[in-house]
Amino acid sequence: MAAQVNENNESESLDLSVNEEILQSYKGPVPRHVAIIMDGNGRWAKSRGMKRIRGHHEGAHAVRRVVESCRYFGVEVLTLYAFSAQNWSRPRDEVSGLMTLFDIYIRRERKRLIKNQVGLKVIGDRDKLSPKLQRSIAALEEATSQDPKMSLQVAVSYGGREEILRASRELARAVSEGKLDPDSISEEHFEQFLYTAGCPDPDLMIRTSGEVRISNFLLWQLAYSEIYVTDVLWPDFDEAQLVAAFESFGSRERRFGLTGDQLEDEDDSNDSD
Repeated sequence: MAAQVNENNESESLDLSVNEEILQSYKGPVPRHVAIIMDGNGRWAKSRGMKRIRGHHEGAHAVRRVVESCRYFGVEVLTLYAFSAQNWSRPRDEVSGLMTLFDIYIRRERKRLIKNQVGLKVIGDRDKLSPKLQRSIAALEEATSQDPKMSLQVAVSYGGREEILRASRELARAVSEGKLDPDSISEEHFEQFLYTAGCPDPDLMIRTSGEVRISNFLLWQLAYSEIYVTDVLWPDFDEAQLVAAFESFGSRERRFGLTGDQLEDEDDSNDSD
């Protein structure tokens, strides 16, 4: 799938601050769902003699670049790992600063998200967020819910294991209430209880800062995702870095447990149709 926005000349109506010339250089397949572990904000700031929260502020600019770039390409779903369930254990001033920054982002990006038809959805344990922030999130989700062209899922107070446990409890409750036969439970049944219900699994997962681990992120959903790791710290991740990730994705053969010969046979069968 080539860049859908270019094909439909839709980029003229988007509110973009990214370098379209760089984006236009990519002609390969575009993943339907891109998931990103945004890592390296603190190290970016520390290497410059700044407080860690400054790195998070700079990281917010990278968020805008990636959201707009993915919207330009026609990505259907973009999931960003913003704050994990384990991040609550960080120093109180950093946690407070991150929550404030998230609230600022919600208010500052409202008009741009609506104009670009990007629907926001926050996934994670919202009960741990302040009532004010929960209201702000709900308001923006509602405001961006009208016919979105791209879904932006922001994982806040999120953990993959925690999500699976939550889904398991809901599944067990459905069985105990007689709504579901345990012998009939399938992957599709289980996925209905995940935060990402109804959303395709990520085709591509990107991690910045060079760390080679998934850090409790989308443990169920990443089963067959292509993984791209870059040493670039998140605040420095830009259009060119996203294109590099897409180029890596486009060069891979996605087998989903099959052999290369089986995929070739499928292609030959499709061609004969």
